Amino acid sequence: MRPFTYERATSPAQAATAVLSQQGARFIAGGTNLLDLMKLQIETPTHLVDVQDLELDQITQETDGGLRIGALVTNTALAADRRVRSDYAVLSRAILAGASGQLRNKATTGGNLLQRTRCPYFYDTNQPCNKRQAGTGCAAIEGASRQLAVIGGSAACIATNPSDMAVAMRLLDARVETVDAQGNVRSIDIADFHKLPGETPHVETALAPGELITAVLLPKPVGGQHVYHKVRDRASYAFALVSVAAILQPDGTGRVAVGGIAPKPWRTDAADAALPQGAEAVARHLLAGAAPTRDNAFKIELVERTLAGILHDAKG
Repeated sequence: MRPFTYERATSPAQAATAVLSQQGARFIAGGTNLLDLMKLQIETPTHLVDVQDLELDQITQETDGGLRIGALVTNTALAADRRVRSDYAVLSRAILAGASGQLRNKATTGGNLLQRTRCPYFYDTNQPCNKRQAGTGCAAIEGASRQLAVIGGSAACIATNPSDMAVAMRLLDARVETVDAQGNVRSIDIADFHKLPGETPHVETALAPGELITAVLLPKPVGGQHVYHKVRDRASYAFALVSVAAILQPDGTGRVAVGGIAPKPWRTDAADAALPQGAEAVARHLLAGAAPTRDNAFKIELVERTLAGILHDAKG
């Protein structure tokens, strides 16, 4: 790990100013992903701005019936919140499907949305990786790609987003609230928050330099049956090959989002509209334009089979 300086922020705007004003500065909260990347020298911040004192650790009811989740609410606290468990159960289930209890006790809501890919070539600094170092190439394209994207990738990157929580947030139409160094508050639709790689896979989110996540806003509950199924290579502590989050209404309508198949949580209006027609139709719309590799083509069928299992179980 390379030397760095450190400070504790006193307000969100002051934190944003501190990061913006020093090249190579980064925010740190739980640090469950950042510190691992620093040990491997994949992340090499010159200065860390600790935001843990900013009192962004509350979950509050909004006047429109939704919830405001502070960026520093831990994954454990969020999954256990009574209102989340009753009205946004898919979020609670997605969080509990990820990481370990120890990690969930430290990981934060804002940090979870920013966790970086688990593509093996991103972690191997002897291999070229456009996400780790822009313009160096992508070893995954011709390499081992079992875990990687079947849709949404590009000739520059086929890494997947690893977050379980983000898949549920996408399903729930969450919004990400931020503040910049001038104190300006911005609200970003979760659908636009994570970027597809295109030719710039190192640009992973819609955040501007120095912009700090302060909260995630959930709209009022939509009812229905909430489901999160995660398919992985072992029973615990593994990232998803495919994960499916769904809210199913009694009349057969609903919404569905999928993780483990793309550089961002994957959802389409056409797939939502096809839910009454069954899993095959939903998968066909979700994966239109998919470009799997030989290693990960199985994910196409796995998405449909996971959806079919969910729809079968929902019928009781």
